[in-house]
Amino acid sequence: MEEEMVYHTPALLYPCMEGLDIKPDGVYVDVTFGGGGHSREILRRLGPNGHLYGFDQDEDAMQNIIDDDRFTFVRSNFCFLTNFMKYYGVEKVDGILADLGVSFHHFDDSERGFSFRFDGDLDMRMNQNALVKASDILETYTEAQLADVFYLYGELSNARKLASAIVKTRSEKKIRRISDLLSVLEPFFSRDKQKKDMAKVFQAIRIEVNHEMDVLRKLLSQSRSVLKPGGRMVVLTYHSLEDRLVKNYFRAGNFEGKVEQDFFGNRLTPFRLVNNKVIVPDEEEIERNPRSRSAKLRIAELLEL
Repeated sequence: MEEEMVYHTPALLYPCMEGLDIKPDGVYVDVTFGGGGHSREILRRLGPNGHLYGFDQDEDAMQNIIDDDRFTFVRSNFCFLTNFMKYYGVEKVDGILADLGVSFHHFDDSERGFSFRFDGDLDMRMNQNALVKASDILETYTEAQLADVFYLYGELSNARKLASAIVKTRSEKKIRRISDLLSVLEPFFSRDKQKKDMAKVFQAIRIEVNHEMDVLRKLLSQSRSVLKPGGRMVVLTYHSLEDRLVKNYFRAGNFEGKVEQDFFGNRLTPFRLVNNKVIVPDEEEIERNPRSRSAKLRIAELLEL
């Protein structure tokens, strides 16, 4: 148990379980297995005929595989959810859980390059078989492309200046290590906001390296064909871009959030919102697990087709 907690402490664990409304003989998917915290709790609530599939593209997550006949580990990105459910002969599932946060393990491993707290290679790949690292993006993207990444995914107002500085620096020397990038960025951030702004830059690069917004869109789109009518989707997000996508999709069935209506004015949406108001950690959880501070939980139930 101690090893699991070091790898990752799941946020809003019990609200997630309540949101899934677990049936003892149901079939569930944890598309972000990680340290296995959510998966273990799901298995505790399943009976002998229930089953859980756990997805994770990161090789490190394999050390946490649960030895249980009711559990199947799938080493893959969750954007391939539909394909793997067909492969395992599963027509529909009762619930899908997605915790979109980065595991503590990744932030605390200096070799993975996810945090500016350590020096190491600028990697940031969730799937270490992927070809493109963070350093490749910093080396090959145009100034305009880098500015877009920082502005769209980091919501940084000085995105253009940061991009310009990176392009100028890389013409003289390579930006391969975290310390290389920090030396470029530090002059642009005031001391009181430095940590927060650095985190935004690293978040933006990580999202681009792992195509996080694209795979989230694919997951949400697939949920409608994978879930049974009445099945639940539970999603934990950690920044506004993810939360907006999930909110729009649950409310309207599209990513723009445009709600269509029939002739009689009835809303045409594939989901029923289980929680109209987003669920966030209480003060006690934040004190116990400070990294849960930005977590937002949304739950939706697929309506009858």
